[in-house]
Amino acid sequence: MRSNTLTLLLVLLWSSAVLADRNRPFVDEAEPPTPSSIEDIDTTWKEGATTLPPWPSNSDLIEFDVDDPSSRFRQYIDGKHLSVGSDGAIRYTLVVESSSGARNISFEGLRCTPGGTFKIYAYGIGARFEKAASDWIPIQERDAIHRDLHKLLLCIPRKFEPRSKKNMIHALRSRVLHDIGTGFVSD
Repeated sequence: MRSNTLTLLLVLLWSSAVLADRNRPFVDEAEPPTPSSIEDIDTTWKEGATTLPPWPSNSDLIEFDVDDPSSRFRQYIDGKHLSVGSDGAIRYTLVVESSSGARNISFEGLRCTPGGTFKIYAYGIGARFEKAASDWIPIQERDAIHRDLHKLLLCIPRKFEPRSKKNMIHALRSRVLHDIGTGFVSD
């Protein structure tokens, strides 16, 4: 009798373990990463056609600061020809000027992706643009100009989309880095 009771007890324990295994909240097989109710959307980005802008006029240049105390250069964007393409890329003419007045001019594109990328379409040579063969380049943290254009000036922070042209120009004009974080408003 005692062995029958022990056998019955073992069978009950075994069957409850099997039933508990069936009703457990965790499953050994992984579920698909997205529910079947969500459709696949083609997220492949396609670059739009780009035409070179006219040579920048000094009166259209907007000076902006970058967060790099060691920089000895002045940076400008041609505000008149700053644009957002139908593909969502921001296109602009960048002018970097040394203390001696020498200038490097480039026509570039910038994408407001999480890490940010930029592309150089053309370099300025002798008051005209010469096309450049460039791919989209990831923005590096040490690249203060493109980093700040991406994170602070041209893109909406944490939204990864371009600002409106009006807001870009306002951000470029009102950017005063040496006063950021001091608690005081500049005069």
